[in-house]
Amino acid sequence: MNIDPNLHQKQGVNHLNKVLGYAPLVEENGVAEVFLTAEDWGVVADTLFHMDTPREMVPASILEYVKREGEYVIDLTTENLKIEVKPI
Repeated sequence: MNIDPNLHQKQGVNHLNKVLGYAPLVEENGVAEVFLTAEDWGVVADTLFHMDTPREMVPASILEYVKREGEYVIDLTTENLKIEVKPI
Protein backbone atom coordinates (compact mmCIF):
# COMPACT_ATOMS: atom_id res chain seq x y z
CA MET A 1 0.00 0.00 0.00
CA ASN A 2 1.42 3.36 -1.01
CA ILE A 3 0.97 6.15 1.51
CA ASP A 4 1.39 9.78 0.57
CA PRO A 5 4.43 10.86 2.62
CA ASN A 6 2.75 14.11 3.55
CA LEU A 7 -0.17 12.21 5.07
CA HIS A 8 2.28 9.90 6.87
CA GLN A 9 4.17 12.91 8.24
CA LYS A 10 0.96 14.62 9.33
CA GLN A 11 -0.05 11.48 11.20
CA GLY A 12 3.38 11.36 12.88
CA VAL A 13 3.03 14.99 13.98
CA ASN A 14 -0.48 14.23 15.23
CA HIS A 15 0.93 11.38 17.36
CA LEU A 16 3.67 13.68 18.68
CA ASN A 17 1.08 16.26 19.73
CA LYS A 18 -0.87 13.56 21.57
CA VAL A 19 2.35 12.41 23.30
CA LEU A 20 3.05 16.01 24.35
CA GLY A 21 -0.46 16.35 25.77
CA TYR A 22 -0.33 13.06 27.64
CA ALA A 23 3.25 13.15 28.97
CA PRO A 24 2.64 15.66 31.80
CA LEU A 25 -0.03 13.33 33.19
CA VAL A 26 2.46 10.47 33.66
CA GLU A 27 5.57 12.51 34.50
CA GLU A 28 7.67 11.40 37.46
CA ASN A 29 10.74 13.39 38.50
CA GLY A 30 10.90 15.24 35.20
CA VAL A 31 10.63 12.10 33.03
CA ALA A 32 7.53 10.75 31.29
CA GLU A 33 7.32 7.29 29.79
CA VAL A 34 4.72 7.18 27.00
CA PHE A 35 3.76 4.05 25.07
CA LEU A 36 2.38 3.94 21.53
CA THR A 37 1.23 0.98 19.50
CA ALA A 38 4.09 -0.47 17.47
CA GLU A 39 2.50 0.92 14.31
CA ASP A 40 2.09 4.43 15.74
CA TRP A 41 5.64 4.36 17.14
CA GLY A 42 6.87 3.44 13.66
CA VAL A 43 4.99 6.36 12.11
CA VAL A 44 6.62 8.74 14.61
CA ALA A 45 10.07 7.22 13.97
CA ASP A 46 9.58 7.51 10.19
CA THR A 47 8.44 11.11 10.56
CA LEU A 48 11.38 12.15 12.72
CA PHE A 49 14.22 10.08 11.29
CA HIS A 50 13.44 8.65 7.84
CA MET A 51 11.36 11.11 5.85
CA ASP A 52 13.37 14.34 5.81
CA THR A 53 10.54 16.01 7.69
CA PRO A 54 11.19 19.75 7.88
CA ARG A 55 12.01 20.87 11.43
CA GLU A 56 9.18 23.40 11.29
CA MET A 57 6.69 20.51 11.01
CA VAL A 58 7.84 19.09 14.37
CA PRO A 59 6.00 20.66 17.33
CA ALA A 60 7.98 23.69 18.51
CA SER A 61 7.88 22.56 22.14
CA ILE A 62 10.13 19.62 21.22
CA LEU A 63 13.60 21.07 21.60
CA GLU A 64 15.48 17.88 20.73
CA TYR A 65 14.65 14.36 19.57
CA VAL A 66 16.92 11.33 19.40
CA LYS A 67 16.40 7.63 18.77
CA ARG A 68 18.40 5.57 21.25
CA GLU A 69 21.03 3.48 19.54
CA GLY A 70 19.97 -0.17 19.41
CA GLU A 71 16.69 0.44 21.25
CA TYR A 72 13.10 1.15 20.35
CA VAL A 73 13.02 4.37 22.33
CA ILE A 74 12.65 7.91 21.05
CA ASP A 75 13.78 10.52 23.55
CA LEU A 76 12.03 13.87 23.29
CA THR A 77 13.23 16.89 25.22
CA THR A 78 10.93 19.81 26.03
CA GLU A 79 11.60 22.80 28.24
CA ASN A 80 10.29 21.04 31.35
CA LEU A 81 10.27 17.37 30.53
CA LYS A 82 12.17 14.40 29.15
CA ILE A 83 9.80 12.05 27.33
CA GLU A 84 10.62 8.43 26.48
CA VAL A 85 8.39 7.19 23.67
CA LYS A 86 8.26 3.39 23.47
CA PRO A 87 6.24 0.86 21.48
CA ILE A 88 3.98 -1.67 23.18
